[in-house]
Amino acid sequence: MKYIILTLFLCSTFFLFYEGLKNDPKIVPSNLIMKNIPKFKLKSLQNEFLQETDLMTDEPKLVNFFASWCPPCKIEHSNLIALSTDLKIYGIAKKNSEKDVQSWIDNRGNPYTNIGFDFDGMTSIEWGVYGLPETFLINRDKKIIYRHVGAITKKDLEKIKLILDNNK
Repeated sequence: MKYIILTLFLCSTFFLFYEGLKNDPKIVPSNLIMKNIPKFKLKSLQNEFLQETDLMTDEPKLVNFFASWCPPCKIEHSNLIALSTDLKIYGIAKKNSEKDVQSWIDNRGNPYTNIGFDFDGMTSIEWGVYGLPETFLINRDKKIIYRHVGAITKKDLEKIKLILDNNK
C-alpha cells in the first residue's frame, strides 16, 4: 500500500514538473491586452508632459519601460533604435533621474519620440510592469495588443514586426 502511494506521489510530481517546463517564462499574461491605454501624466524630458493622449494616434506604437541603471535595458537599446525607424517608441523611465536619462540617450542614441519620468513607479504599476525592461505594442485602434517582458533581442524584433504586419 505504501508503495502505491509513493508511486502515485512521484508520478504526480513528475507530471507537474513536466507540464511546468512546457511553459515559456517570457510569456507573461497581461490584463491590459485588448484594453485601452491606462491614464497617466508624466513629466517629460522636454520639460513638458507625456500622457495617454499622446498615444492616441491612429498608428501603431511601442511604449517601453526602461531605466539607465537596468542592465537588460542596455542590451535592447540598439534594437529599439532599429525599431524606431518603423514606428514611434515612447519611453517611460522608471525611478530614474532626468540627468541620468539625458546622459543615457546622449551616449547611446535616442529611439524615443518622447520620454516620461515615472519617478514614484505608480504609472508602472498601472501598466502592470513588475520588472525592466517591459514593452507594450499599441495598435491603430489604441488598444494594447502585445506585452514583451525582458530585453528585445533580434529574434524578438522579427516577432514584433510580424505582429505589426498582422495588425495593419
